[in-house]
Amino acid sequence: MPHTDTGSGTHATGLDADPRPAPGPEDTLELRIPAGFPGRPAPAAAPGSYGPGDPAGRLLARLAEADLLDSPAEWGPVSTPAGPFRLVPVRPEQDLDLIARWMNDPVTAAFWELAGPPEVTMAHLRAQLDGDGRSIPCLGLLDGTPMSYWEVYRADLDPIARHYPARPHDTGLHLLIGEAADRGRGIGTQLLRAVSDLVLDHRPRCARVVAEPALANTPSVAAFLGSGFRYCAELDLPGKRAALMIRERALRTLL
Repeated sequence: MPHTDTGSGTHATGLDADPRPAPGPEDTLELRIPAGFPGRPAPAAAPGSYGPGDPAGRLLARLAEADLLDSPAEWGPVSTPAGPFRLVPVRPEQDLDLIARWMNDPVTAAFWELAGPPEVTMAHLRAQLDGDGRSIPCLGLLDGTPMSYWEVYRADLDPIARHYPARPHDTGLHLLIGEAADRGRGIGTQLLRAVSDLVLDHRPRCARVVAEPALANTPSVAAFLGSGFRYCAELDLPGKRAALMIRERALRTLL
């Protein structure tokens, strides 16, 4: 179930009522991760950019307790009905050709829009690998074999947060099932439940796992519904009409 990454959008409709206000840009999207934070080197002399009363400064104090995504590389394996599964961070020097081949599959390309030479895929990966840790590209290994590509990202620090009532530490998932033989057999549903469970197990501050597959990608939407996510809204995003899917910690044992 290929699923496209999203950078921005226009509006959301039909959202469930949320008693807590959505964080404003000063709390999330405009956050400047300072030098010295995990993922960024410290300069020789760091100016005191944030005062104690500054909203960004208060948020940074909270974020400094751990890295932005609580180290997905250390989450370890998990059992699934399809076999043992684990996420491993992408290593371009050995993984690029495989991921680029998947991106050029016509079914995948229709939603990810990254078809082309490996340099196209590399630019997409590099934007995350050279970033501040808000998004981590991973391979999914089933029985030790790479068979899926994932992006685990801080949805509340992503442009998508402008288009739904984001909460601090909302964690997003993008998923691509690489091989045609692994599609249409329910594996995606099983893995989405397993990975969203990993997020909730290893990110105690995260209360919700979110996703925004294209409405036109019916198999993807069905897989999210089958793995415990609720359909919450439609989002108008550039190039697609998306389904906002949310899996809540409070409901994880009920759905």
